[in-house]
Amino acid sequence: MGQPAIAMIRALLVLALAPVAHAQPEATEADCGCLWEGSFSQLAPLADLVILGDVTAKKGNAVDINAITSLKGELWLNPVRVWMKTRTYCRPPADDFPEGSRWIMALSQIREVPEDGFNPSTPNQSFGRQYDYVLSSCGGYWLRVNGNTAMGNLVPDMPRFYHHPDMSPVLIELIAGYLNGDVSEHALVEASRQRPEAVDTLILDTRSFLRGQEDWLPDDSASDSDQ
Repeated sequence: MGQPAIAMIRALLVLALAPVAHAQPEATEADCGCLWEGSFSQLAPLADLVILGDVTAKKGNAVDINAITSLKGELWLNPVRVWMKTRTYCRPPADDFPEGSRWIMALSQIREVPEDGFNPSTPNQSFGRQYDYVLSSCGGYWLRVNGNTAMGNLVPDMPRFYHHPDMSPVLIELIAGYLNGDVSEHALVEASRQRPEAVDTLILDTRSFLRGQEDWLPDDSASDSDQ
């Protein structure tokens, strides 16, 4: 069998055996001292601002989000500066949100900066500026966006402090409808549990194709010993 066919079989095997969504192996920020406040569906309706946007820059412990749309709240400035983890603040690290990535975030506005919240010698590492926003790690305050779907700690039955639990992608349109009051939380729960039929079919077909094909694959250990 030629190398292209072998590569295709290997790729199909990985896809067939992989879960639909990758679960986060460990809880995030469970030890920072905060209590779990709830999932995205519980917290987003209470947020000052909920945006869908792209990370355009990282500056110290802050990221700039170019908002594509506001799902809740008034959007006065764009991009939106969102302050992340520093010191003992219960927030996710800014490095978890690389430039070019797209997110839905439920944000709280900074209305007052504490006395020790700003050090002029380290302006890029601080509590944040007044009227900017912060992202908390004490609940499902963000969802990772891929195409027209999003994933994250979306609904109440997901494990606490796991911000990327194993789930099916949910349409952004459905999430927006929930925030508008047109979609029930039950509908979000059901959507997060569904396994796309197309993925199921691909997995079954691939496993059927690969059954009995083990002998076609080269022995990697043998090839390594030849080098």
